Amino acid sequence: MLELKNISFSAEGENGTKEILKNINLKIDDGFSVITGPNGGGKSTLAKIIAGIITPTSGEIWLDGENITNLSITERAKKGISFAFQQPVRFKGITVHDLISLSIGKEISIADACTYLSEVGLCARDYINREVNASLSGGELKRIEIATVLARSTKISLFDEPEAGIDLWSFNSLIKVFEKMHNTLGGSIIIISHQERILNIADRIIVVSNGSIKETGKKEDILPSLLGKADAGCSILTSKAQV
Repeated sequence: MLELKNISFSAEGENGTKEILKNINLKIDDGFSVITGPNGGGKSTLAKIIAGIITPTSGEIWLDGENITNLSITERAKKGISFAFQQPVRFKGITVHDLISLSIGKEISIADACTYLSEVGLCARDYINREVNASLSGGELKRIEIATVLARSTKISLFDEPEAGIDLWSFNSLIKVFEKMHNTLGGSIIIISHQERILNIADRIIVVSNGSIKETGKKEDILPSLLGKADAGCSILTSKAQV
C-alpha cells in the first residue's frame, strides 16, 4: 500500500513562493486509481513526488510500511515504483530491445521482449530493433513505454497523462492496453488524467484541485458528479473527441 502523509510542496516563482500541494493525505491500495482535476491543480506534481523526481517540502511517503520519503527515483524504482512520463524520453542509439532489457535490469531474449510489445498492440518484428528516437510517433513511444512497465511488473505503475500529445487512433489503442493491464497486472495502477474514458475503467477516482484532495472514492460514487460539472462547463474532464 502507498500512503502519503501531510504532503506539501512549495516552489519559488516570479511572485515569490507558491504553495502547489497542501497537506495531502492519501492511501492507495492495489487496483486501478485515476487522479484527476483541473489543470494546474497539482496532479503532475503529486505524481512526480510519488516517483521521487521531486522532494516534498514537508510530509512523508510510505510504501508497504516503509518510509521512502528520502529515497531517490532510482531507489524507489528498486522498491517497485514505475513511472511513465507525460512525454516519453527518446534515446538515440538505444533500441527497443535494449530499452526493455534496461527496464528489467537484465538482458532478455528478443522473444521475451517481443512478448511485451505484443501485449501493447505493436507488431514486434517491426519495432524490436528500432531506435527509441524521433522516428517513432508519440503513440508508438507511449506504447513502448507501457511495455517497459509491463516488463517490470512493479508494485506501483504510475502514468502521468498518457493521452497527452497523441492522436485519436493511438488513444483508442491505449485504452485497450489499460483495460488489459487492469485485468491482468497486479499491484497498483495510478493514472493522472482527465479523460472520461480512462476514468470509466478506474476502480477509484481521486480529485485534486487547488493543491488539495477534494474527493476520493469508488468510480460509481465520484464520476457522476464530475460528469455533471463537465456538462455545466467545468474543464475537469476531457471527452474522447478532444484527444
